[in-house]
Formats: sequence, structure tokens, C-alpha cells
Amino acid sequence: MRAPALLPFCEIRAELGPPIEKGGGPGGCWRIIPIIGGTVEGERFSGRILNLGADWQSIYDAGYAELDTRYVIETHDGAMIDIRNFGFRHGPPEVLARLAAGEAVDPALYYMRTNPRFQTGDPRYRWLSHTMFIGTGERMANSVRVSVFEVL
Repeated sequence: MRAPALLPFCEIRAELGPPIEKGGGPGGCWRIIPIIGGTVEGERFSGRILNLGADWQSIYDAGYAELDTRYVIETHDGAMIDIRNFGFRHGPPEVLARLAAGEAVDPALYYMRTNPRFQTGDPRYRWLSHTMFIGTGERMANSVRVSVFEVL
């Protein structure tokens, strides 16, 4: 069998609101980070992120975070596309502390990978609903950048 290949698809820049801390339990804590806007740019897919979504994070004492986002993209040609993006972020404790403090950190110093899943009723983009994607991310103080690749 042929190994999967990756084709650059789009870049997501999601703007974030202040985190809502939910507290914690054995082994970790939980927070919700509102997704309040942003942009999506790619050759076959571009648009804006609506102020309608959030990242429900689970941060574990073992040194990693589960990322679970859901938000809506309005494409340049008027389609509404729902995106769910599940992933992980981890790295050395000192790097994660710098991220948590809102510092600019080289994304090569930590691991942030996601599995975006798109859903829409618009026939022009219906193919997104049955195609695999993978993303690599970067966390900034008030935003996240995710480079999304189509798995061929």
C-alpha cells in the first residue's frame, strides 16, 4: 500500500477570548477558551471565523493538554462550515509555562497537532465531510494558528 501524503489545504488563524477556568479534579483541570473570530485562507477554501465557538481544554498533570474545539467558518462564497478540531499539545514544562504566560514561543519547541473535521450541507463543500485532515498548530497570546493538510 502507498503511504498517505499531505497536501497543504488552508491556514486557520483563530482569535481567542479570555479563558474561563472550570476548576479541576484528580489529575488535571479544565478550561473553556472562546473563539471570537479569525480567518481561514487556502487555495480551495477561505473565509472568516464567526464569533461562535470555543476550545474545551483538559489540562493534565502529566504535562499535556487535550484540545477540543468547535466553531463556524463562513466561506468567501457564503457557505457555512462547521469545524470540530481535536488535538494534543505538550512539551517541556518551561516551554509550556512560557505559553501559559502569553509569551511568543517557537512552535518547534512543543507538539501541537490536531484532527480537523468539517461538516456542511452546502453541495460545493460537501466533500470536506468525508475527507481526512491533519493540522499542526502554534499558540500565541490571543490567537492560534493551525496549518491544515489534506490527507491523500
